[in-house]
Amino acid sequence: MTYQNIILEHAEAGKISVLTVNRPQALNALNAATLDDLASALARVAADAEVRVLLITGAGEKAFIAGADITAMRAMSALEAQAFSEKGQRVMQAIEALPIPVIALVNGYALGGGCELAMSCDWIIAAERAVFGQPEVNLGIPPGFGGTQRLSRLVGRARALELVVTGRQVKADEALRIGLVNEVVPPEQLTEKGLATARLIAAKAPVAVRVSKQAVQRGLDLDLANGCVLETSLFAFAFGTADRQEGMTAFVEKRAPKFEGK
Repeated sequence: MTYQNIILEHAEAGKISVLTVNRPQALNALNAATLDDLASALARVAADAEVRVLLITGAGEKAFIAGADITAMRAMSALEAQAFSEKGQRVMQAIEALPIPVIALVNGYALGGGCELAMSCDWIIAAERAVFGQPEVNLGIPPGFGGTQRLSRLVGRARALELVVTGRQVKADEALRIGLVNEVVPPEQLTEKGLATARLIAAKAPVAVRVSKQAVQRGLDLDLANGCVLETSLFAFAFGTADRQEGMTAFVEKRAPKFEGK
C-alpha cells in the first residue's frame, strides 16, 4: 500500500518494520492526512503476525517530527481543534497498544506532536543532534496529543511541568540525563543502532516479548501486589507455548533456539 505522507518498509524477512514520516519539506509536521496515514499503517503492523519490532523515524536530517502543522491549526475552530486532538490521541494510543516493542529513532527536532509521538513509543534512541520539547505555550495552547501526561510519567511531575509551561527545548544529552531517552548515538549510527536493537529483540521468543510488554505496561497502573499477580498469570501463560518448550529444549541441548511465535 502506498501512503502520501509516510513510508512503511520491512526488513529482516518481515520481522522488523520501519515507519518513516515523510514530509521533509514541512519538517515532517503532523497534519490530519499524516495522522490518517499513521493510523492506517499502525493497523497494518498490528495485523501482521510476522512483525516483531517497529522502528519509527522521520525523513531527512533536520527533524524527526517538528510538531503538528501550525498552518493547518491556525484556521481551526475550537470544535475542529478538539477533533484534531482526538485524532492525534488515537494515533498515539495505537502506538502504545501495539503488542510488539516500538522504538523511536529521533534524528533531529522532536517538538510538540513529534515529542508526543516519540514518547508514545516504548523507548527512544536519539541522535546527538536531537532536540526535544513541548513548546505549545508559545502558540497560546497546551500540548494536545498527550504531552502533559506522558512527559510527566517519563521525567516526573515537576520536570514535566517546567518543560511544558516554559516551552524550553532540551538537547539529546539532557534528554538522556532526565530519562526522556534511553540512548544517544552519533547521527550516522542511528539507523544501524535501531536495526541492531530490533534484530536483538526479533531473535527472542515473540510470545515472551509480547507478554513482557503487557506486564510492564499494565503493571504501571496497578499496585505492586496486583502487578505481581499479573506477572504470575503471564508467566504461567507462556509455559503453554511452543516457544517456551523450544527455548528450554535448546538451552539444555546447547543450541540456538528456533522460535516461531507460537
